[in-house]
Amino acid sequence: MIFIGIAGGSGSGKTTVVKKILESLPHSSVSILSQDAYYKDNGHLSEEERAKINFDHPDSVEFTLLVEHMNQLKKGNTVNMPIYSYITCSRNPETIPVSPKRVIIVEGILILTNKELRDKLDIKVFVDADSDDRLIRIIRRDIEERGRNFSQVLDHYEKWVKPMYHTFIEPSKRFADIIVPQGGMNVVAIDILSQCINQKLNE
Repeated sequence: MIFIGIAGGSGSGKTTVVKKILESLPHSSVSILSQDAYYKDNGHLSEEERAKINFDHPDSVEFTLLVEHMNQLKKGNTVNMPIYSYITCSRNPETIPVSPKRVIIVEGILILTNKELRDKLDIKVFVDADSDDRLIRIIRRDIEERGRNFSQVLDHYEKWVKPMYHTFIEPSKRFADIIVPQGGMNVVAIDILSQCINQKLNE
């Protein structure tokens, strides 16, 4: 079993990179754990308090559960990945079963900031992208998927996303084995990464 970590700032193109890696591997050989599913359940907070949650800080993630699920997959056990709602800031009663496969992709903006998780990764990837490109993707995503208006997105970006990127996420790039510049548009880098994964699978 190979654990691959894919990190990078919000809107950097991590999802695109994951999709292109999946295209290069047998679909039945890959499972995915998303850091976004492991945000702490804050459904008990008021709407005003939920609006102050900093999703770009490592303390917002329940890394202990994510690492435990990695350990269980390593042992050959299926795990129940949470389903998290950014609207209610809580976990849904339902979960998503994730079964052990030859390749486990762990993706999320903060995964390389946690040493215990980082030490379990066989390949660590950081998806890099221009800040303007990331902001454009964040605006589109937050309006379409997270129920924010344009002004709220910009306020959130200025208050949380940008400073947390420079404080936690960008510095974690130094732990990466492979850096993918230009996000999901870098076909050459993604091809090299795919070759590296296939080589490890064949060892």
